[in-house]
Amino acid sequence: MTGCVFCKIARGEIPACKLLEDDEKVSFLDSNPLNPGHTLVVPKKHYETVMDIPGKELGKLMEIVPALARAIFNVTKAEGLNLFQTNKPCAGQTVPHVHIHIIPRNSRDGFSFGWRQGRYKEGEMEGLRNELIKALGVKL
Repeated sequence: MTGCVFCKIARGEIPACKLLEDDEKVSFLDSNPLNPGHTLVVPKKHYETVMDIPGKELGKLMEIVPALARAIFNVTKAEGLNLFQTNKPCAGQTVPHVHIHIIPRNSRDGFSFGWRQGRYKEGEMEGLRNELIKALGVKL
């Protein structure tokens, strides 16, 4: 995709602080980090969401995540880290190119997911599971 900022980074058309790169993927420091060391891992081929990328290509993308996570964790002296991946604007995706965030975290960094806990009504979970199994085309 010609106008995609991550495609432009992958092609070397705009600068980025790259970390690991090969023919299929590139990782670089996020220019608007949550914390120093916040890194993005992107496929060089354009896919908008995780629903669009083939599983094998997503697997190849994830191959470098453990090494990056260890390096980021150790260099930043983080207390923990998040792997984060969003799809579509309502979920927080601001660049329509699939990417994985590796975010070093500290207990006082001021960031919170603000999870709200929900509950299923009686029978609702089983009904949803049945619909999902049917959509997946599998038999249990």
